[in-house]
Amino acid sequence: MKIRVGTGYDVHQLSEGYDLWLGGIKVEHTKGSVGHSDADVLIHVICDALLGAANLRDIGFHFPDTDPQYKGIDSKKLLSRVMELIREKGYELGNVDSVICLQKPKLSPLIPQMQQCIADVMKVSKEDIAIKATTTEKLGFVGKEEGISAHATVLLTKQ
Repeated sequence: MKIRVGTGYDVHQLSEGYDLWLGGIKVEHTKGSVGHSDADVLIHVICDALLGAANLRDIGFHFPDTDPQYKGIDSKKLLSRVMELIREKGYELGNVDSVICLQKPKLSPLIPQMQQCIADVMKVSKEDIAIKATTTEKLGFVGKEEGISAHATVLLTKQ
């Protein structure tokens, strides 16, 4: 069996007047992520990690922010397409491990719902999707609530 590992990192500005989408669910907050799509930073890092592990470049290559067809798109559609791409190359997901860095709101109660949503889109078990959340103790752009960041690592397997 062949295994491949990929990592993803993404940042989005937070601003009033935008929705905050994380892990495919809408999170109630006074600020939301700014981006060309729905700006779901968690799904974006998972896409990048998957694409990297399969040596398929990155999310911007496949879904450029200069292409109007992706304006406001639901990131779950992007994740679904990425899963098709990695499966076309013969890979299957081993697991996802991810971290969301956000000062407010507290995400812990929402993590099971995010896990289930992502697992459903990827057509894998919820047990294969780990999501953690942390603050930056009021330091930096995350701590000042100017932005959100996320990291993800994935393991792919190929028989």
